[in-house]
Amino acid sequence: MADTVKQAPTNSVKKIVLAYSGGLDTSVILPWLKENYPGCKVIAFAAELGQGDELEGIKQKALASGADKCIVKDLRQEFAEQYCFPMLRAGAVYEHTYMLGTSIARPLIARYQVLVAQQEGADAVAHGATGKGNDQVRFELTYMALAPHLKIIAPWKDDRFQLRSREAAIEYAKEKGVPIAQTVKKIYSRDRNLWHISHEGADLESPANEPLDNLWVMSVPVSKAPSKAEFVTVAFEAGTPVSVDGKRMAGHKIIEALNEAGGRHAVGQTDLVENRLVGMKSRGAYETPGGTILLTALRALESLCLERETLHYKQQVALKYAELVYYGQWFHPLREALDSFVTAVENKVSGTVKLRLFKGRATVASVQSPNSLYQENLASFTMGAEYDGKDAIGFIRLFGLPMRVHASVQRSEDEP
Repeated sequence: MADTVKQAPTNSVKKIVLAYSGGLDTSVILPWLKENYPGCKVIAFAAELGQGDELEGIKQKALASGADKCIVKDLRQEFAEQYCFPMLRAGAVYEHTYMLGTSIARPLIARYQVLVAQQEGADAVAHGATGKGNDQVRFELTYMALAPHLKIIAPWKDDRFQLRSREAAIEYAKEKGVPIAQTVKKIYSRDRNLWHISHEGADLESPANEPLDNLWVMSVPVSKAPSKAEFVTVAFEAGTPVSVDGKRMAGHKIIEALNEAGGRHAVGQTDLVENRLVGMKSRGAYETPGGTILLTALRALESLCLERETLHYKQQVALKYAELVYYGQWFHPLREALDSFVTAVENKVSGTVKLRLFKGRATVASVQSPNSLYQENLASFTMGAEYDGKDAIGFIRLFGLPMRVHASVQRSEDEP
């Protein structure tokens, strides 16, 4: 089991790899690490996962904040194809609504953090997640699964770390000359990547407050969405998206294209109170335009291609898969085993889905598949030779037998 560094002398740590986003938390943690681990080298690792312009100038910022080295890795394609798409194929959605954009990114960041630590000869890894959130678990479980020998530094859980609020962190950043975008007035906590953007804090902390129109970043408010619908067609092969409007492209390009289309029409906006792994409830607003389009399309295609028992069982698997992702157990053997099941199930889920984007919704306009199990002659209200209605008489009698027995016994017990 990995040990936290606060349980060991600070001089036992020679080199730390910090998961660095350039946001408020990791911006103040960099100088804090240099102060509290004197003589220790700190490498800032930043993953490009589709944050937009958030990584602009991040190397210069990291070095100016005290890092000895900054490594930036473009992981967008790997993130899309090896993390988001397997999760999509599983149909994983946490508590009916949350599409796990932050959850699915953390194991990938932590995995490369470990790789950098191995390449650079570091003996510790660090993250900026608080002791209240889910991300601390996601980072640390990944470290434990991939490199249990590395020490883990979690400043928010260190008694020496006195920056217990975002306001205090802002003041500390000003004191140390660390450039940050946050102010006391503008204090939403946001996490953005290719799959989504999350918004927490400030007025959102009260579920009584409706999200303001100026909250949304990847999409327009529903009130400002166009009055004319837009159609988009997505093609799948074995449950994996392969093209948009007939154009084949890499996974991250597919998500980017659908983010743009969905964002124009306010698709994928959610506001929810969720149950965190650590036991408390939290309120957040999320934007997942491209992911919402893809999940809607895949579910429509599965309705054609999967028979009843397999489809229903896959829905149960999706619940467990979502929990594993949310709980940070991406590298758990159960998740890997469930992927084998999902891969087998999705083998025949191929075809095209046309969707209508309008006023915050993505609805299915048409769906086609060469592997469709839908037979129009069977589904038709016209009775034909291929379906004899009289067969249903015996079927229903047998299917309802337990209910008839229960009813007769109950009736006899109720009689005086």
